[in-house]
Amino acid sequence: MFEENYKQILSELTTNPQLPSQYVEEVKAQHQKKGRYYHTFYHLESIWMQLQPVKETISDWPVLVCAIAYHDFQYNTLKNDNEEKSALIAVKKLSVLQLNAEQITRCRQHILATKGHQVSADADTNYFTDADLSILGADAESYRSYANNIRKEYRYYPDLIYKPGRRKVLDFFLQMPRIFKTGHFFALYESNARRNLAQELLTLNDNS
Repeated sequence: MFEENYKQILSELTTNPQLPSQYVEEVKAQHQKKGRYYHTFYHLESIWMQLQPVKETISDWPVLVCAIAYHDFQYNTLKNDNEEKSALIAVKKLSVLQLNAEQITRCRQHILATKGHQVSADADTNYFTDADLSILGADAESYRSYANNIRKEYRYYPDLIYKPGRRKVLDFFLQMPRIFKTGHFFALYESNARRNLAQELLTLNDNS
């Protein structure tokens, strides 16, 4: 599972025997903070699981696992620079590992890509952002649970503010030529994702 895989990768990237457990516990603690309902450690586990069928296609698996660990490390719904802050933390943490500058930069770019979910020239980035969005193509019940948990994370915002913002997010994805960049995830989730997003948008409009 993700925790064990991440710890194993860390153990191969450092000579410090305490560091793998330390890093894993830091990531777990951050994702168990009060106010997280969707962006929890389970979300990291889910991304890792989604990537298992295409693992052999990933060119740098250790870097991608590090991106999974840190992409939502900083998550504050009152801020709009979470991805940038998470990327900075990742760079700091990875700088003491046996990774070269190119790998650290690549991890940073994976994380920053989760802000706009645009097509990347890096195939690993596309697999990563597709896995991050896989919940959009889940069955209807799982999607409703996800949407409800996102609303809980934005609980400080009244409907008057939340609903227009959420509509903007849903419209953003629905207007994309394709939500999922890779053939693997497109085939699995594209049609379901569009159906789920359209249904949530309809619900928001009906309740406004």
